[in-house]
Amino acid sequence: MAVSSGYAATVGGGPLLTAALTVDMLVVFGVIAAALLLFVAQPIPIDTTAIALMVALILLEPWTGVAPADGVSGFSNPATVTVLAMFVLSEGVRQTGAIQILTRKVSAYTGDDETKQLLAVVGLSGPPAGFVNNTPIVAVLIPAIHDLAKKANTSPSTLLMPLSFAAMMGGTLTLIGTSSNLLASDVWARQGGPGAEPFGMFEFTQLGIVVLAVGVVYLLTVGRYLTPARIEPSSDLGEEFGVSEYLTDVVVREESPLIGTPVRAIRRDDELDLDVFQIVRNGRTITRGIRDARIRAGDILAVRTDEETLQRVLAEESLDLLPEVIDEFDEEESERIKRAVVSELDATTPTPESDREADASADDAEEPAAGEQAFAEVALLPGSWLSGRTFRVTDFQRRHDVTVLAVRRGNDVIRQRMRDLRLRGGDTLLVRTTESTLAELRADRSLIVSGDGHWESFDRRKIPVALGIVGSVVGLAAFDLVPIMVGALAGIVAMIVTGCLRPADAYEAVSWDVIFLLAGVIPLGIAMEESGAAAFLGERIVGLGGLLSPLILLGAFYLFTALLTNLISNNASVVLMIPVAIDAATAVGANPFSFVLAVTFAASTAFMTPVGYQTNLMVYGPGGYRFSDFVRVGLPLQLLLTVVTPLGIAFFWGV
Repeated sequence: MAVSSGYAATVGGGPLLTAALTVDMLVVFGVIAAALLLFVAQPIPIDTTAIALMVALILLEPWTGVAPADGVSGFSNPATVTVLAMFVLSEGVRQTGAIQILTRKVSAYTGDDETKQLLAVVGLSGPPAGFVNNTPIVAVLIPAIHDLAKKANTSPSTLLMPLSFAAMMGGTLTLIGTSSNLLASDVWARQGGPGAEPFGMFEFTQLGIVVLAVGVVYLLTVGRYLTPARIEPSSDLGEEFGVSEYLTDVVVREESPLIGTPVRAIRRDDELDLDVFQIVRNGRTITRGIRDARIRAGDILAVRTDEETLQRVLAEESLDLLPEVIDEFDEEESERIKRAVVSELDATTPTPESDREADASADDAEEPAAGEQAFAEVALLPGSWLSGRTFRVTDFQRRHDVTVLAVRRGNDVIRQRMRDLRLRGGDTLLVRTTESTLAELRADRSLIVSGDGHWESFDRRKIPVALGIVGSVVGLAAFDLVPIMVGALAGIVAMIVTGCLRPADAYEAVSWDVIFLLAGVIPLGIAMEESGAAAFLGERIVGLGGLLSPLILLGAFYLFTALLTNLISNNASVVLMIPVAIDAATAVGANPFSFVLAVTFAASTAFMTPVGYQTNLMVYGPGGYRFSDFVRVGLPLQLLLTVVTPLGIAFFWGV
């Protein structure tokens, strides 16, 4: 590989050998620029972008220096394998219900005291995130926070953003706290020079404690008053999503042209913004398999629609508005009259035998009581199952046999013309369905079901076993008895052998988009070193900031990495910035390890955008936040840690 010749320059009074720009560097910079554009715009999933990056680096081997074996080395990299194993171990702990039980006890203690609630949230999400992947922690706590806020009549928005921020900062406590920590350890060991070794389990725990403590104080004081209450306290999900005026009941008259028509035919009419989510017939309720149910005279249809569409269908489809008949009664009496009206209409209106046969499948789906119906919030977790594909509301309804009544995307609530709406990670859906279907939704790892007051069932007998396995993995790595990768893989075996996890659960627990992202970006570090791009950038940065002290330069690396991570993946930031940080530190005679730590911590603390970190996107919809809310709350914390983290690094390791 061609290595450029250098020329002498002077920085801070001393000679500095500066690499000249070469064709190899230009090619690598071009690939990086294209990757960054794709990471920010996300026209395709970021894990797909990472694999495309890997392929491009291999195809351009004469300039990048990335041979095929180097290009795919990310899949066998210890960091990638360890991250995979930690996903599985975290799932083993989650399935025991340890986090849920602890949350229940804390919720009982906090009551309606907002300060205690906030303290409990950061306490439950921060420290555990150092040992269990923060994604399942946040996923478990989102429903708990909604339940807590409902009981205490507070806004969940005031608690969900602190939940995400605390989980991020908790990830800085140990080597296994985040995937970027493990990746940074590997990059440092490969590119840090002869004396560089992988991070120890508690290599930077003292700094992580400082960061978490400062962050918690901020969230309890300044952050508390900056965090908006976007979702008004309410015990009714319909009111929370503002859909009450879009829901009504209509009665099918004998002359209606809809008689004999399956519900799915109505849903197919693109010009008719109307969804039928329930049929009351003869005092019984049909919701499951409702798409195939054929409409009969006398049916009461529970529909979601707007006023204009409602007036149209009442006139054109021979329907009557049920509330006009019973609006003088209270809610309880109205429900009784609805059932009585349906029973009377069914008794007096004969149904053709042919229609009965055609509707047999719907009769099989009838449920005995309307009490089994339920509203629920369903949050879509970010991941490749949604990214880069057309997954619409209608697809979700068909896949899960539910009716979507509204979609909350950040602070916006969409209640009309939803069928062709393309769903995104972080969206929150208000659905109306049955309790049995909700149980199926709760078992889907790509979703979070909240707002229904339900807690997932678990086997508490396995708690000591699962916690013991994770503790053993941490202990073996902490005392250097076995490499962390080997210990984590052994932990997977132990989880399965002891019955904490089934093999199928282990496979489903892995966030494969993160694994492919890691494997795809690792060759980028190789290309930056082989082409000389890292040295070129490092020396140029030093040249521009030659009058800055090493400590100020350390803070600049922290801030720039944090800003970059708010736009692209934290793992991509680590691979891109650590080689540059090492070369910049070497050029000014500073401690390279300190600069690597600054990049590592910055990559784990991206507070300013909902897309900067996965947990931010997870709370974006459930919290009803605006994009600017993350800047409002996250920017002061980001700037605070830009001062605290470099000073902490200088105190513990020197500059």
